[in-house]
Amino acid sequence: MNMQRLMLGGLCAVMLTACATSQPVGESGNPEPSGFLKDYSKLRPAADETEPAMVYFTPDKAKFKSYTKILLEPVQIWRSEKPGIKHLNKEDATYLSEYLWARANEELSKDYTMVQQPGPGVARVRVAITEAGKGVPMLDNLTAVHPGSMLVSKGKKKFTGTEAMVGSASVEAEVTDSQTGELLVAGVDRRGGGKYAWKPLNTWEDVEQACAYWAKKSRWRACVLRGDSTCELPKE
Repeated sequence: MNMQRLMLGGLCAVMLTACATSQPVGESGNPEPSGFLKDYSKLRPAADETEPAMVYFTPDKAKFKSYTKILLEPVQIWRSEKPGIKHLNKEDATYLSEYLWARANEELSKDYTMVQQPGPGVARVRVAITEAGKGVPMLDNLTAVHPGSMLVSKGKKKFTGTEAMVGSASVEAEVTDSQTGELLVAGVDRRGGGKYAWKPLNTWEDVEQACAYWAKKSRWRACVLRGDSTCELPKE
């Protein structure tokens, strides 16, 4: 069942790229640390819209060119008191974990050799979904075409960070040297669904779009940190 859902989700992501969107949250909706990362003290607020809400990069950027392989650990569902996570059922948790891992592996494998063991030139990537809130597709579609409802939705985003009836998700991730454990990159981010009419009737659509965006953004960020000249920033 999970594999069928994963394949269907991937197919939908391809077919609906033109209209599906994912949005950063407003400042009022910024994620709070969940405890997944080993050290939050180094994190700083995003310098611009291309960075996660909270982020850290090692000052020694030259190191990134030495990593040619990635050990991508299974994505964790980090249980906490955050919305949608504490009571997330096993099937949905497995699906979301596998979905984000598959998207990240798909993107990173375009530039790196994916491996299963630590070693020279191997960067270890740990990721956790720390919030996962379902959308309400039917009502989302209806409110997206009603001017009064849209005004209310924008008001909600001002106070909560996300639009009305949309799904949302938060992630935390860190990249370390697989042998020494040295922290290279860490980040905390949250995204909510875009508000547009005729969204697929899939309660996890907005979370899937956020996962796909994070995966593409990770590839772009790695490209920039390596100093490549062909890095293409993914669209929101």
